[in-house]
Amino acid sequence: MLAVRDLTICVGPAAKAVDIVSAVTFSIDKGEVLGLVGESGSGKSLTSLAIMGLLPTPGPRVRAGRIELDGSDVTALQPWQRVEAGAGRLAMIFQEPMTSLNPVLRIGDQIEEAVRVHDGTSGRLARERVRELLDMVRIPDAAVQLAAFPHQLSGGMRQRVMIAIALACRPQVLIADEPTTALDVTIQVQILGLLRELCDRLDMAMLFITHDLGVIAQLVDRVAVMYGGRVVEAADVGELFGAPSHHYTRALMDCMPAPSRQRRLRPIPGQAPRPGTITAGCVFAPRCVAARDVCREASPPQIRISERHEALCAFPLGSGRSP
Repeated sequence: MLAVRDLTICVGPAAKAVDIVSAVTFSIDKGEVLGLVGESGSGKSLTSLAIMGLLPTPGPRVRAGRIELDGSDVTALQPWQRVEAGAGRLAMIFQEPMTSLNPVLRIGDQIEEAVRVHDGTSGRLARERVRELLDMVRIPDAAVQLAAFPHQLSGGMRQRVMIAIALACRPQVLIADEPTTALDVTIQVQILGLLRELCDRLDMAMLFITHDLGVIAQLVDRVAVMYGGRVVEAADVGELFGAPSHHYTRALMDCMPAPSRQRRLRPIPGQAPRPGTITAGCVFAPRCVAARDVCREASPPQIRISERHEALCAFPLGSGRSP
């Protein structure tokens, strides 16, 4: 349903452009959930904004690559052009609903606006669709909630409203950019369960963006790990957690707390690179405990570990290659 091919995003004037996302490639099948994980600043949210056509202007821009939705190239189309071309069935849920919802409009009016734009309905049919969406995202007392303003709802309810607005266009692909970060743990579990249920029921693909590996392990089918603007490893979720191949993925897992772990957490030394500071070699080499001279001098190869598992590393874990 969604294919991103060699997506490169840059900033700055053409003569001095700096790539901040480089050659990102992944695809999501119908009904599949792909997790995009990595540290803050790795390029996850920029990638999602480019897919949606929402990169700020002036600012970052797509320099190369293609974004295909159900086989149609939408790379150069603005969001309204996608709707007119019939390729608008792509929706996004943002991290903080209070900055996404209009604070001076009632919830019902905001959901109905989305229904009118995408379904072309109005009046009674639009209101029926709104109630259907509220039932779908499990918002009780619809009549009361529709008349409420965003500030009158809890954080979990606001996020459910955002999901309802996203579903108004009957999306083929849903992008969720850290939608549970601002919620407490019990509400997080409810929202994650709701998103997974909706994907299964509607046969909808989802790109789920987070820095939380625990959430990834529970929710997704496949994982793409980003670092320094690149996808450094991609695999089915079970294979990735069972046998990670990239040293960055392994380091992320070593940072996770676990009740059975009897040792101190091992933080990754150093900091993620600023755009344009790594001009040669592997972007993770300055922080990698297994890096050698060749890692700092030459771009790492894309190694195929198995049919659905790849790593961007010259010396992947478990490969038998000596670093």
